[in-house]
Amino acid sequence: MAEKDYYETLGVDKDASEQDIKRAFRKLAAKYHPDVNKEPGAEEKFKEINEAYETLSDPQKRSQYDQFGSAGPQGFGGGQGGFGGFGGGAQGGFSDFSDIFGDLFGGGRARRDPTAPEPGRDLQYTMTLDFMDAVFGKESQIKYNRETNCDVCHGSGAKPGKSAHTCSQCHGTGYIVTQRQTMMGVMQSQQVCPTCGGTGQEIDPADRCDKCHGVGHIQERHEVKVTIPAGVDDGQQLRLQGQGEVGKNGGPYGDLYIVFRVTPSRDFKRDGTTIYVEEDITIPQATLGDKIQVKTVHSNVELSIPAGTQSETDFRLRGKGVPILHGNGNGDEYVKVHVKTPKKLNKRQREAMMAFAEASGEEVEGVKGGFWEKLKDAFEE
Repeated sequence: MAEKDYYETLGVDKDASEQDIKRAFRKLAAKYHPDVNKEPGAEEKFKEINEAYETLSDPQKRSQYDQFGSAGPQGFGGGQGGFGGFGGGAQGGFSDFSDIFGDLFGGGRARRDPTAPEPGRDLQYTMTLDFMDAVFGKESQIKYNRETNCDVCHGSGAKPGKSAHTCSQCHGTGYIVTQRQTMMGVMQSQQVCPTCGGTGQEIDPADRCDKCHGVGHIQERHEVKVTIPAGVDDGQQLRLQGQGEVGKNGGPYGDLYIVFRVTPSRDFKRDGTTIYVEEDITIPQATLGDKIQVKTVHSNVELSIPAGTQSETDFRLRGKGVPILHGNGNGDEYVKVHVKTPKKLNKRQREAMMAFAEASGEEVEGVKGGFWEKLKDAFEE
């Protein structure tokens, strides 16, 4: 009979502590348990793991194994008993076996009380906003479908004058326990009661509300006023507490999340609280300076163009941007000016430009336009 290395089977060192051995067994058992792993060879591997753990988790058996090996004088290895004393003969190793597998497969974990109040489901609503409405905010009425308490039974599910009683299947606990025989012995599991749905209460068919049919909830077309704050931006959300769906077992309503979609503007570009606009100015305006009217989200304002302004120059208008969301003040607006070069000149404009070039010491020959422009100049002479 080949010597078995139980330490190698569990993947631990020979000086491993009881906790190390137990931790290694938990990990391997969860991986190779026949109820979880259906691959060929998994069951045999699981038996080897059990045998190794039964020996190494018992101080007396571990001492004998360390001294004599798996085929020691008393033959304490798991080979004789199939699962090595699985039925309860182990003094130390498997005294906590049910606790381990309760943890692994749910038996030992804290269970949620199915009768406890639960908040309702959150909902989402997409609202499209005009650019200026997003900047300055507004009030709006919206309608949407949601689940709410039945207005006849007020959520009880029973006809007026009738009431629910303790569930006959789960006896008010809200869940039922089932047992099944496995190679590990009897294992039990818990599930929500199919009769009462976890509430612990049931209503006789004849006593169920005629409108909601005993459910206690109905679908409604709900309407709510929304105050949109100034400064909201595309993609941002607004939470309306308690405007979602009704909770379970008397729990509170969920929330409604409004997602904003802001339509772009033809006049303005926005980045957070900053507004960007572009304006064309003429060569004389850029050269000599001028005052122009500029659009802002608030109103038109006068912008001074200093003499000698170059094309693509940015001007900052403080406080003319978007209101700061949930704050004080506004962002800024930036105006980019483009010096517009005329595509066509009349005779006087051309002469003036030539005179300007001459006064500047530039030799500019100029190029006449097409046939019609030459003909026009001939008539103007």
